[in-house]
Amino acid sequence: MTPLEITRVEAYLQATFGNGKIRIAPPKKRGGPIEVSIAGEFIGVIYRDDDEGEISYSLNISILEEDLPTLANS
Repeated sequence: MTPLEITRVEAYLQATFGNGKIRIAPPKKRGGPIEVSIAGEFIGVIYRDDDEGEISYSLNISILEEDLPTLANS
């Protein structure tokens, strides 16, 4: 993703989720993962897809079982 694409997707996510703390970090090396965080906490990665000239972006969020809250009736 280009710096402009990162800025545009970040603005879209901030507006869509109503959270100005969402940040997209440029990859540390070319072709590396594009990480998304909220208030400094890693939440997932974004992938760019170019299918016959149609560009789309996929946000993949990983949730670890150990991070889930315990519920009283579980």
